[in-house]
Amino acid sequence: MTSTDTSAVVAAGYDPAKPEEAVAAAVARVSRWGRWGADDVLGSLNLLTPAKRLEGAACVRTGTTFSLSQAFDMDGPQSGWRRRTNPVHTMLDTGREALDGVFPHGIGGADDVIAMPLQCSTQWDGLGHIFDHGKAWNGREAADVVTSGGDAVTGIETAAAHLAGRGVLLDAGRVLGDDRGELPDSYPITAEELDEIARVQGVEVRPGDIVCVRTGQYARTRREGWGGYAGGPAPGLSFTTLDWLHDSDVAAIATDTWGVEVRPNEFEVAFQPLHQVAIPHLGLFLGEMWDLDGLAAHCAADGRYDFFLTAAPLRITGAVGSPVNPIAVR
Repeated sequence: MTSTDTSAVVAAGYDPAKPEEAVAAAVARVSRWGRWGADDVLGSLNLLTPAKRLEGAACVRTGTTFSLSQAFDMDGPQSGWRRRTNPVHTMLDTGREALDGVFPHGIGGADDVIAMPLQCSTQWDGLGHIFDHGKAWNGREAADVVTSGGDAVTGIETAAAHLAGRGVLLDAGRVLGDDRGELPDSYPITAEELDEIARVQGVEVRPGDIVCVRTGQYARTRREGWGGYAGGPAPGLSFTTLDWLHDSDVAAIATDTWGVEVRPNEFEVAFQPLHQVAIPHLGLFLGEMWDLDGLAAHCAADGRYDFFLTAAPLRITGAVGSPVNPIAVR
């Protein structure tokens, strides 16, 4: 496995050998428990106000749309790790039914079914997806929130009406990467680099924005195949961006990678420590495996990097994540 540069976490005062201490220190600075009241179930989505949606709508100039979803099919990136498989699509009725006389007076129809983990392709991580030492969002006991019946408190259905507003693309691949606009695997994107990308692109990240970070890794898989895309080495956010995510008050963040944060993670014997703080403590929705390439090309062509974005999860009662087909409107 490719090694990850740990200089950012060292510079921030973290010991790469002590991820638990790093998580605790970050939590002490950025936790939002209680910010929106003891009963809150939306977390950072509280920042997506009606005014923020109007701000997003004002970004629409041409009406051009982009689907930011990868495909949902059996050729996806999943390898079965943690029982995540690619979607299995099966036809229940086909174009032969009318010819075979199944229906009267010549009418025909097709029906189908799909079986898949909810987080096998383009998706949102909901607030019940990750815990920190048995605590879920807003300080609740994880065992009380998520049971065998699902997430009874912050199920993904609570977010269904909220995920629409001003989207901002930060194209890390083009600004920081190679001549193909791609970052190498295991490249940790720092807060300073996020600010530099915004400066170079001439776009401002504002409170309540839905930020999309393109690394270029998904573009590389189109040429070279999936490889270790699902869980392997990847460029992504440094653990040290947690303060940026907190201070900027973004409503959500999504990337074109499997896991948002850099992999391998920046600590020894660690697994997704940014998730461990961002979801249960910041109440932040994380989007994974988004296809940002077409949108990025269009933004680069006209120099505009904000747009209206709608990315509603499915109303799957009690789910801790959801497939999504995000639509950017420019």
